[in-house]
Amino acid sequence: MIEIRKVGEASYSFQVKNEVGNTILYSISFATQIAVDKTVSELIPLIDKPGVFERKTDYNGKFLFNLKNLNGQVIGRSQLYDSEAGMENGINNVKSSIAMQSGNHA
Repeated sequence: MIEIRKVGEASYSFQVKNEVGNTILYSISFATQIAVDKTVSELIPLIDKPGVFERKTDYNGKFLFNLKNLNGQVIGRSQLYDSEAGMENGINNVKSSIAMQSGNHA
């Protein structure tokens, strides 16, 4: 599920949630509703492109990933994972949640 939210007075964001409603990807802030809607509409074709999931390790040894658009700009960030396998599972969950979206968002 993809949930779009108004953040404060002047920005918008989206979150990708898994089947039980936990947030598994947090977007960057967008200045307008149109910008966030456009980005969300591009997620389904984006998730199967090579290089859009950037895998990283933080300074504490935790794993995370960023979702990038086709221009290489980060548009979303994951939570922290204790293992690389957990991070890979998180990426698969994001892909599944976006693919199941079928164009409708809350």
